[in-house]
Amino acid sequence: MKDDFLKYQAQTSPYPLGMEVSHAKGSYIYDTNGKSYLDFVAGVSACTLGHQNQRVNDAIKAQLDKYSHVMVYGEYAQQPSVDFCKLLVQHLPEKLNQVYLVNSGTEATEGALKLARRITGRSQLISCHNAYHGNTMGSMSVMGFEERKQAFRPLIPDVDFITFNNEADLEKITTKTAGIILESIQGGAGFIQPEHNFLIKVRKRCEEMGAMLIIDEIQPGFGRTGKLFGFENYGIVPDIIIIGKGMGGGMPVGGFVASRERMELLTNPKLGHITTFGGHPVIAAACLATLQEVTETSLISDTLEKEKLFRSLLVHPLIKEIRGIGLMLAPMTESAEITNEVILKCQDKGLILFWLLFEPCAIRITPPLTISENEIREGCQIIIEVLDEVAQKIASNC
Repeated sequence: MKDDFLKYQAQTSPYPLGMEVSHAKGSYIYDTNGKSYLDFVAGVSACTLGHQNQRVNDAIKAQLDKYSHVMVYGEYAQQPSVDFCKLLVQHLPEKLNQVYLVNSGTEATEGALKLARRITGRSQLISCHNAYHGNTMGSMSVMGFEERKQAFRPLIPDVDFITFNNEADLEKITTKTAGIILESIQGGAGFIQPEHNFLIKVRKRCEEMGAMLIIDEIQPGFGRTGKLFGFENYGIVPDIIIIGKGMGGGMPVGGFVASRERMELLTNPKLGHITTFGGHPVIAAACLATLQEVTETSLISDTLEKEKLFRSLLVHPLIKEIRGIGLMLAPMTESAEITNEVILKCQDKGLILFWLLFEPCAIRITPPLTISENEIREGCQIIIEVLDEVAQKIASNC
């Protein structure tokens, strides 16, 4: 299977991990040789409830027996997508009261950027250095990492960049700015949280200049940070939020949320934004089941207790700090070489870790919210064992 994978599927990097997957259940993935791997990545934050969650599976199967795709998004009323959007809005601030469902996070970013321009009649967009909001042309235009963008230029014009947590840079938001797009916690940059009320200051500047504040919740969203959405930790209400990844329990989905009054601008001109498969009833059923599970249980509040356990167990001379919050954590080593070795050796020992996009010293830990304390202990023990081996190797080479 791996040979055919490399031959027939286009790749995203020269050296994919290439695990041949047999099945997955709970917090574990199994390869075709029967080896189990404890999953500390959750499909890069997508599998909120782990693998093969029964509530999600039951919802998918029940909807499949009724109907699948019947019409392009926005024409027919379909119960799963209506119920999901209604429940989501009930858990959001009052002015975030209408949802546009799409197929992925990057598509949601595209819609949010269009909406900001439509609301304001302005063109300028502002993002952050080392930001990641997706990989289509519009999303790439607000990606703050030139090395990944250069080969695809020209991109969307009139985009400027600031440094996350740099208050002085907020002067760049002016009456020419349609919107500023920020992650509530910078993901690819190394799980960097806002400091010194940075998001509150951004919110105030946007209000003064009449610019839209777009908050990207694709990674922090759906319970990973101890709140349903990351922005709730920092005392602000955005004009537009972008959602994806964890909302579908492992199914491909995205969305953006704003006020009904602002969303109506996308109907003028007619079909100002359109998607065929957005709000797909089978995927919406999975979204609804996922949202019900995280809001009806203690999973969200439990993330902060699980964070404490991770931090208590991951104490080692090679770990310089642990960034992040809840179950969005990034132990930092002193070099990319150490990080690479830890990630690859842990996989050999049956633990899945991963990299972050732009911070080579970070080790991604974003397990399912359903991970147990025993599983956390099991995985952290493997990490410490590998760190000991790496430290011993470094010492012997000195």
